[in-house]
Amino acid sequence: MRMDNFKLDAILDKIIEGMDMQTDESRSFFNKKTGEIVTITDEEFRAAENDEPIEKFPEWQREFIKIAQEILETDDYIALPSNYDIDEYSIMEEFCLSIEDDELSDIMYSSIKGRGAFRRFKDNIHRYNIAEDWYNYRYEALRQIAIEWCRENGILK
Repeated sequence: MRMDNFKLDAILDKIIEGMDMQTDESRSFFNKKTGEIVTITDEEFRAAENDEPIEKFPEWQREFIKIAQEILETDDYIALPSNYDIDEYSIMEEFCLSIEDDELSDIMYSSIKGRGAFRRFKDNIHRYNIAEDWYNYRYEALRQIAIEWCRENGILK
């Protein structure tokens, strides 16, 4: 599939947003027919798998259960890279090592060791005014993961 850069960037942005929406209790999927991204919770998947009466769920959740059924019954959806595939900790580690100021690099790298690493990291990117650098770095890392995922799934050649 050949596409212009604008369309590619729009698709990648949607994929990255979908990857960001995932939690330990939900997964995001790409609809091959529409190009839309949907995030489905484990509860919605269980309801679809067990054919639970849709009426017992709130109105807002019913559509997601129907989509979960489609995901289970068709090949129209592809799971986006999971949180495990993304490995946020490795991205943080690479960011710390990429900082040109050796002293700050050491401080940041030390902050991600042991319990509470994510909290200390977040506190330090703000304390040292490098939050924007981090978010740009993280976005580019996620963009590369999204590009590779698109290639592996025939969305991008």
